[in-house]
Amino acid sequence: MIERLNIVKQRFDEVNDLIIQPDVISDQKRYIELNKEYKDLRALMDEREKYVSLTENIQEAEEIISDGSDPEMTEMAKLQLEEAKGQLPELEDKIRMMLIPKDPEDGKNVVMEIRAGTGGDEASIFAGDLYRMYTKYVESRGWSHNIVDFSEGTSGGFKEMIFEVSGEDVYGTMKFEAGVHRVQRVPQTETQGRVHTSAATVMVLPEAEEFDVQIDPKDVRIDYFCSSGPGGQSVNTTYSAVRLTHEPTGLVAQCQDQKSQHKNKEKAFRVLRSRLYEMELAKKMEADAAKRNSMVSSGDRSAKIRTYNYAQSRVTDHRINLTLYDLSNIINGDIQKIIDELQLAENTEKLKENSDIL
Repeated sequence: MIERLNIVKQRFDEVNDLIIQPDVISDQKRYIELNKEYKDLRALMDEREKYVSLTENIQEAEEIISDGSDPEMTEMAKLQLEEAKGQLPELEDKIRMMLIPKDPEDGKNVVMEIRAGTGGDEASIFAGDLYRMYTKYVESRGWSHNIVDFSEGTSGGFKEMIFEVSGEDVYGTMKFEAGVHRVQRVPQTETQGRVHTSAATVMVLPEAEEFDVQIDPKDVRIDYFCSSGPGGQSVNTTYSAVRLTHEPTGLVAQCQDQKSQHKNKEKAFRVLRSRLYEMELAKKMEADAAKRNSMVSSGDRSAKIRTYNYAQSRVTDHRINLTLYDLSNIINGDIQKIIDELQLAENTEKLKENSDIL
C-alpha cells in the first residue's frame, strides 16, 4: 500500500506546483480541475501521514520486543504494538476506498427534476412530497437550493418541479436518487380507503460549466412569455419568463421563477447546458453499466429504484434490497442512511474492478 501512496504523493507534489503556475491560473478549466484534484489528494495525504506514522510505530515496537534487553520498555512496546495493529485494518480500509478513482462529475452541483408519473393527482402530491424530502435533506447538509421552474398539480404538489442544488460533492451524493420512485398509500383523494400505487420520476443532472458544453446561440430559439407562478404584480403582465429550444436536439429549458428576464434566461441556459451534458453522460453511464452490470448507478431513468409503503411505514431500495421501517423520518429528509448504503455498494463494486488497490 505504501508504494501506491508514494505514487499518489508524487502526483500531489506535481499538482501543488502546477496550481501556482501563471499559465495554469489563466486557463480557467484546467485551474478548476487541478484545484479539485488537489483537494482530493490533500485528504489522501493526511491519511498517508497517519499510515506512515502507524507503520513506523509497529516497526519500532517490534525492534524493541526483538531486542528484549529492557523488560519495562519491552512491555510498553507490546502495548504500543497491540494498539497500532488494532488501528491499522480500519485505516487501510479507509485508504483503499479513497484510492478508488473518483468520478470527475461527483464534485459538481446539480439540476434536479421531479415529474409526476402514473397516478393522476396522487402522483403530483407525491412529487411534492419528494421535493419537500429533498429540500429538507439539502438544508441538513448545509447546501443551497433554488427553484428554476415548476408546474403545480390540481390537488396539490407538482406535476413538475425543477430546482438547482449547490454545495460540496452534490452530484456524487444525489446521483443515487435518479430513477422512478413509487408510493403505496391511501390517497387524500380516495373516498373508499383503498391503497393506490403512484409514481414520480427523479432526474439528477450534473450542472455543466460553460466550458463543459459549448452552445451555438444560432441553434437556440428564445421565447419570452408571462410568468404563471408567484411573483406579485408582475405576474401575467411582463414577459419575464424564458423558454429556450435547442433546435438540433429538440431539448427545451424554461425558467419563470425570477421577475428579471435576464436572470430567468441565465438559469434556463444553465439547465439547457446541463441537459445536453447529461445526454452524453447517460450514454457513457449506460456503457459503463453494461460493462460492470451495475444496479446501483446504471443511468437507466426508467428503472424503479425505491418504494415508499405508508401502511407498513416501510421504504425499500430495490437496487440493494435495503428495507427500512422508518418512513416518517425518511420522507422528512433523513435519507443519509440510504445514500450511505448505496455509496458503499458502488465503492465495493469499484474496489472489485480496481483489484490492484492493495
